[in-house]
Amino acid sequence: MRALLWYCTLVSSAFALWPETKHFEHGSSCLWLSANLELVHSSRTASTQPLAWLWTTVQQLIRPSHHGDSSTIGGLSSETLLQSAFERMKRNVLDRSYVPQKFHPRGAQFEPATDNVKRYIERLHIDEDPQNNLGSTEHHDKSEAYSVEIFEDGGALIKIASPLGGLHALETFAQLFFAHSSPSAGSYTPYAPLVISDSPVFEHRGLNLDISRNWISPTDVMRTIEAMAANKLNRLHLHASDSQSWPLEIPSLPDLALKGAYSHAQIWRIEDLEAVQLHGTYHGVQVFTEIDLPGHTSSIGNAYPSLVTAKDVPWPKYALEPPSGQLRLNSSEVPPFIRTLLEDLLSRTSRHSSLFHLGGDELNRNAYRLDPTVNTSSPQILQPLVQAFIDHVISIATAHSLTVIMWEEMVLDWNLTLPQNVIIQTWRGSDDDALGTILNKGYKTLFGSNAHWYLDCGHGYFVDPEPSNPDSPIRPPYLDYCSPYKNWRHIYAYDPVADTPQSQRHLVVGGEVHLWGELTDSVNLDDMLWPRVAAAAEVMWSAPGKKPAESTTRRLADMRERLVMRGIRAGVATTVVDVLIGPDRRSPERALRTAINDLAASDHGTDPTALNLYRVIRAKDSKLPNRDTF
Repeated sequence: MRALLWYCTLVSSAFALWPETKHFEHGSSCLWLSANLELVHSSRTASTQPLAWLWTTVQQLIRPSHHGDSSTIGGLSSETLLQSAFERMKRNVLDRSYVPQKFHPRGAQFEPATDNVKRYIERLHIDEDPQNNLGSTEHHDKSEAYSVEIFEDGGALIKIASPLGGLHALETFAQLFFAHSSPSAGSYTPYAPLVISDSPVFEHRGLNLDISRNWISPTDVMRTIEAMAANKLNRLHLHASDSQSWPLEIPSLPDLALKGAYSHAQIWRIEDLEAVQLHGTYHGVQVFTEIDLPGHTSSIGNAYPSLVTAKDVPWPKYALEPPSGQLRLNSSEVPPFIRTLLEDLLSRTSRHSSLFHLGGDELNRNAYRLDPTVNTSSPQILQPLVQAFIDHVISIATAHSLTVIMWEEMVLDWNLTLPQNVIIQTWRGSDDDALGTILNKGYKTLFGSNAHWYLDCGHGYFVDPEPSNPDSPIRPPYLDYCSPYKNWRHIYAYDPVADTPQSQRHLVVGGEVHLWGELTDSVNLDDMLWPRVAAAAEVMWSAPGKKPAESTTRRLADMRERLVMRGIRAGVATTVVDVLIGPDRRSPERALRTAINDLAASDHGTDPTALNLYRVIRAKDSKLPNRDTF
């Protein structure tokens, strides 16, 4: 039995955990999760004060008093959130764990015996206390930090400072377990006893999902939120409007969706957006909307044509992609329209989010030659008008206590003067100094270069060639502007802050990986996202600048299998074990050397996982020297 436990631990330890934790020290005993597992939650705040995670876990999301009792949002208490996450974890472990057979050599014995007396985890204690010592964190805020301990006798303890840390801890806890191949045997962890301590590097760890160019249903987005939570992502940026369609219902402007959506069946109703945001809250993911302004607004012209210029004209001169159309900059009709639109939308979304994205990208100056209120493309004339427009939008969002995000062009191309609390989102990989330029102006920033984190790249143009235009970029082999395809290793190796001075790191709020929707709909959504988004998630949680190694592949492959078991149609991360570990690499010593090399490549230094592996192997081969560190 000792040899069986050793082999299970030796191979399986390469899988856990994703994203990589700050500290993971484990043993080699197997414990089983009881189907009657009980939650014991002790809290110095939750039992006396109803609160939602946006208040209790992220201090920068504090709502002003006009939203009501500042300790409540939506009536969600810490107990409610943690109990829901606990039940979700139980389902994932007991019903959706997988048998990791594909990651072991053919015929290998990798599972614990089921004929011996099993030791069960019967009770999970969660200790919630803002004063809990959870180790060092990258930020003063430790709301997402957590620790997990599982003892050899079956005891299990999670320590957190807030409910959000508890949501992350329970996701990590679920990753520790595998299903057994014997029917009704249950799920086991081969890592007892263990200690995990963890916290994120970046505060904002997001996915930008385009729901406007092709139909992405609320159900699809809820499924995506669940996969995001498994990877400890905490921001979902819904690019909710664009030139192609307007899918959001706005009751005060009903024609926007009725005439701007692709069909009446492809409209996000008020209750849909509310349900998606609430689903995000339950999973620790803040869902916020982007209304792209003043460009990318042709769909508004379907309902309100007098507000839009350069609509229904040949697009190449007036937009980067069809159809063209932008809001008029000097029309007296536009400001009240914007106020009506945003007052309606933001009064609802601000109940669940502290963020609003106003867009601001790819504003085409040529379009304003066709704008009767402007009649020019001169930057000197347009710049003050753009400044006034953006100021108006910011004032409305600020009245709802929202932090505004906008694309980099408003700073880099239009040189606007903006409040210092605005977050500038960079994206153009061709401008290598975008992040640095914005940081030098003192703005908070989000990273996510199209050269690294655009998931739609490499799939080709979505528009047809122009045979009559010899200068058309759409020519064989019909590559899109941001080719090649961004595979997961390329995404994982991205280090957005490699050249950022330490004195400016505090301004880098985090980042987002992007999926634009020209060639994505509900059918291929999961495969376009996963497992590549998981690679970006580890960069934002654990630290950028790591090189992908064999251990990285194994851990990501494990996460992919877990996502599949949860109903996510994720793409394959790697092939079967014979490619990962050929016959010459099946010895314990060779496996250990590989693990240590991988750890060295990841700049881990002394690592308890390597030490535990070595101790297990040395128990089998006493000729190996005694080691205390790696």
